[in-house]
Amino acid sequence: MPRVGCSGVAGPLAFRRMSWLRRLLGGSSDREVKPHRLDYLNEALTLERQGDYDAALTSYKLALRDQPNDHRVLQNMAIAYSKTGRLEEAVRCYRRALDLQPQLSGAHYGLAFLLLKRGDARGAQLHLEQFLATPPKSTEADRWVRHARHALEQLRSGGGRDGDADARRPTPDDRDLSDGNAPFESGR
Repeated sequence: MPRVGCSGVAGPLAFRRMSWLRRLLGGSSDREVKPHRLDYLNEALTLERQGDYDAALTSYKLALRDQPNDHRVLQNMAIAYSKTGRLEEAVRCYRRALDLQPQLSGAHYGLAFLLLKRGDARGAQLHLEQFLATPPKSTEADRWVRHARHALEQLRSGGGRDGDADARRPTPDDRDLSDGNAPFESGR
């Protein structure tokens, strides 16, 4: 005998209604909906491109909750923190990313310039040297490498001792490079 649904109609519609009723009463459906994991990292990157850094940071935190050892999330969080002026949080994220992946050149670059802003010339020099030991290889990254070399030369010549402003000052064509952001390897 065919199944008859609530409306007294037999057939596939009746099965669907029974399935819905069974789920409502605690049963399951043959066509269970499987939850989809949100891609918080891409969501955060999109929010950042739109200029909503606080919302991006929320998404990065959710991404980090799902994958606490993802250096890409930590590096992107550091960049977003830098853009919102929360430099101490940015430094912590860069350091954590480097704990997970010590050769992460973008984190060395970003951390170096944040340390310069704090007046830590020795720490900045160390991270610029690490960055330049394994620099990224792309035409886009060339200007970041030039900027790092310029800053390191100033630090070595004593121009950046004790947070001297000259070591922090970017060259004319690299004004946006000294804000602690290095998007060439951060998943952007």
